[in-house]
Amino acid sequence: MMVMASPPRLVIFILALLFFTFSTYAIEVTFDSKSLMLDGERKLIISGSIHYPRSTADMWPDLIKKAKEGGLNTIETYVFWNVHEPQHRQYDFTGNRDIIRFLKTIREENMYAILRIGPYICGEWNFGGFPMWLHNLKGIKMRTDNDIFEIENEYGDVMKAYGDEGKRYLNWCAKLVNDLHIGIPWIMCKQNDSPWPIINTCNGFYCDQANPNNPNYPKIWTENWSGWFKAWGEATPVRSAEDLAFAVARFFQLDGSVMNYYMYHGGTNFGRTAGGPYIATSYDYDAPLDEYGNLNQPKWGHLRQLHKVLMSMEEVLTHGTRKSTDHGDQVLETVITYHGKCVCFLGNANPSKDARVMFRGQEFIVPAWSVTILEDCFTEVFNTAKVNAQRSVMETVKNDAEKEPFGLKWSWRAERLELHDKRGKVQGVILRAKELMDQKFANDTSDYLYYFTSVHVSKHDPIWGKHTFLQVTGYSGVLHLFFNGKYIGSKWSHHGWDAYTLEKKVKLQLGRNTIVLLSGTVGFKNNEPSFDEKVVGVSHGPVKLTRIGRGHENITKDLSKNEWLYKVGLDGEKKKLYNEHSRKWFTRKLPTDRKFVWYKTTFKAPLGTDPVVVDLSGLGKGEAWVNGHSLGRYWQTLISSEDACSESITCDYRGDYWGKKDVCRKKCGGPTQRWYHVPRGFLQNDDQDNELVLFEEFGGNPSYVNFRTMTVKTACAHAYDGGFLELSCQGDQVFTDIKFAYFGETTGSCGYFHRGRCGATNTMRIVRETCLGHKSCSFNISEDTFGPTHCKNNIDLRLAVQAVCS
Repeated sequence: MMVMASPPRLVIFILALLFFTFSTYAIEVTFDSKSLMLDGERKLIISGSIHYPRSTADMWPDLIKKAKEGGLNTIETYVFWNVHEPQHRQYDFTGNRDIIRFLKTIREENMYAILRIGPYICGEWNFGGFPMWLHNLKGIKMRTDNDIFEIENEYGDVMKAYGDEGKRYLNWCAKLVNDLHIGIPWIMCKQNDSPWPIINTCNGFYCDQANPNNPNYPKIWTENWSGWFKAWGEATPVRSAEDLAFAVARFFQLDGSVMNYYMYHGGTNFGRTAGGPYIATSYDYDAPLDEYGNLNQPKWGHLRQLHKVLMSMEEVLTHGTRKSTDHGDQVLETVITYHGKCVCFLGNANPSKDARVMFRGQEFIVPAWSVTILEDCFTEVFNTAKVNAQRSVMETVKNDAEKEPFGLKWSWRAERLELHDKRGKVQGVILRAKELMDQKFANDTSDYLYYFTSVHVSKHDPIWGKHTFLQVTGYSGVLHLFFNGKYIGSKWSHHGWDAYTLEKKVKLQLGRNTIVLLSGTVGFKNNEPSFDEKVVGVSHGPVKLTRIGRGHENITKDLSKNEWLYKVGLDGEKKKLYNEHSRKWFTRKLPTDRKFVWYKTTFKAPLGTDPVVVDLSGLGKGEAWVNGHSLGRYWQTLISSEDACSESITCDYRGDYWGKKDVCRKKCGGPTQRWYHVPRGFLQNDDQDNELVLFEEFGGNPSYVNFRTMTVKTACAHAYDGGFLELSCQGDQVFTDIKFAYFGETTGSCGYFHRGRCGATNTMRIVRETCLGHKSCSFNISEDTFGPTHCKNNIDLRLAVQAVCS
C-alpha cells in the first residue's frame, strides 16, 4: 500500500486504524528504477481510482469486483479530510465514509490499495478537500510553510506561486513523512523536485514522455485521465477507448511500471461535495465503470483485453532490458528482453498516417495513433485501435412499480423568506459587521447566506427620486435580490468564479428601506494557487444605490460599510424538510415556475436490480433528496452550447485528447445532466414508500419528474478477424433478438451497419443460435467459426453484430 502525505493529527489517526486492520497482512513494499517490489517480488501495478464517498457502501463490493474482472490489481482513493472532519476535531467514519470497510473490501478481492491521504484533493471536490473551518482558523496561511497549516498532496504545479515559502514547505513535508518511518513508499504528484525518497509522479492524459527526477525511482502514473468531468452549462466530454488504450500501451512501452486510471469509477457528487465551482453532480468521468456502476462498453472490455496482455508480460516488463528504434514519422519500435523472453511494442504516434513497419522479416501495419503489441516479438496479440469489445447502448426503462409521471402526487411548502419576527427583529443572525463578508466565514454549512441591511431615506436625501437603481457586485455562484420585502431579480456567474454585477431599478420609500441579498454557492473552488483566498459571495461589493439626476449625472450612496446582518442557510434546511414528516405540506394549487419552493412526493422503488435514476426534467435549479439522502445539486435551466459537439456517432480518437476536444463531446443544446443517480441503498425495501424532496430555487414544474432504471438495451460490436468477442446483457436480461449479424466486408456503426460485397452467409444463423435466450455469448472471429467469406486478401474482415436485450 502506498500512502500520500497528510496532517500529523489525521494521519496518525488514519494510520493507527490501518495498522489495527491490516497488521496481520503486512507486506514489505520497496522500489528501484524498474518497479515496485512487494516482499521482494517485482509487480506491474494496474490500478483504478474509486472514491468511496462518491458511491455507497453497498456498491463497493460490486465496483471492486468489476475492477478486478477488468484486469486491475489495485484500487486507488483519496482520503477526504472534509468528509471525515467536517467540524474541528469531530470525526465521521460512518456509512460511505467508512474508509476501513472500503479497504477491507479491496483486501477481500486480494487487491492492493494506493492511499492518497492528502489532505488536499484537486479532484473537483469541494474546497479541495479542506474543511472550511481550517480556512477560518486565526493566523492560517494555507498551502505554505505555516505553523497552523499541515502537509498535502499535488503541490508541484502551484508551488512556484508561493515562492520561498513553497520550497521550505516542500522540504518540511519530506522531512515529516520520513520521520514517521511507516515503511512504505510516499509519492508526490507532479512534484518534479521531490527530495529522496519521495517519488514524483505524473498526472495527465499522456505520461509516456514523463520521467521521474531520480534515476532510482520507478516511473509512476498516478492519474491517467480516463475522460473528463462535467460542468454545469457545458457538454459531456467523451474519451475514446482507442485513445485511452494507446496512452496506456505507450506508457508501458516506455518504462512505465505503475499506472492508475483517474477515474475507473467516477460516481456521484452527493450532497454539496462538488467543487469547481460549477462541477455537475454526475462525476461519471466517462470512466470504464459508469456513474451507476455499469460496464462502460467498449472502454471496459477493450482495456480489459489490454490489461490481460500486459499482465502476461509482467516479468519481462519489470525485469527486462529495453532497446528502442526510431523508424521516423513518429513510429517507435521497442524490444524488451529478459532471460530468453522477448516482447515488442510498435508505436505509431502519427495522428493521421498508418505505418508499415518491417520487424524481423515481417511487415506489420500499425494504424495511426495506435500501438501494436507482439507477445513473443513475432505474434500480434493486441492493437489499441482495433476494438474487439461490445458497444453497449444504455437506455432508461420506465418504473414498473407504479404509473409515472402521473402517479406522483406532489405536495409543497414555500421557503420562508421573511427574516423578521413580529417585533421586526431579524431572526437567526449569526454575525453583525460593518463590512461585506466573504461567504466562507460561515464554514460551508449551507449553499446559502443572507446579507441584510437597511437604509433610511428622507425627502432631502440626494438619493431620493424616481430613477434609482440598486447595484450589487457578486463573486461566484448565484445572487438573489430583495428590496423592501419584494424579490427584484437574480444573476449568476458565467463560469462559476468570475465577478458579475446585478443592477435593478428600485422604488424607494421615505423612512426605512430594507435590502436582502441571498448568495448561493455552487461549490467552492478547488484548484489553482491560493484558491482558498478567492472571494465568494458579496465580499468587497460594492453594494450601492445610484440615482440618475436631471442632468444625467449619477448620485451614489455606497452601502458597503453599512451594518450588515448575516444569516446562514434556508429555513427549510433548518427545519430539515428533506427528512421529516410532521410538518404540514399543502396539496392544493401546486405552484409551478415559482422560486424558493419545496416539493415532496412518494414513490415505489423500481423493480429488479438495475441502477435507479430520477429524471429531473422541467425543474430549474436546486437540490434533491431521497429518504433524507441528498442526491446532489441539479441545474436544468443552464443549457450547453449547441455547436460544441461532434455530429458523428463516434469521435475521431486520433491526436492528442483534452477534456474539451470538440470532436469528442456529446449532449449539446440541453441540460448538462438530466438523470440523477438514486442508489438502491437509499431506497426502502419491497413495497414501502420512498420520499423525494426537492428544493427549487429558480422555478420549475415537478410534474415531469419520474423514476426509471438504467440498463443495456442494445449490444453492438464491429470486431476484427482473429479476435475474440464477448457479448452480454445486464442483470437478468437475455438476448431476445439479433437485428444485424454479418462477418466479412462490413461498414457503418451501431444501428447503421451495412453488408459489403462479400461475407459469410451463415453469420446470422450462428449468432442467433449462440446468443438468443442467453445472458452472454462469445465467438472466435474467423472463417472457422462463421464459414468462408469469399473475400479477397486485401479486405479487412470484421464481424458486425447488433443484438437486443430484454
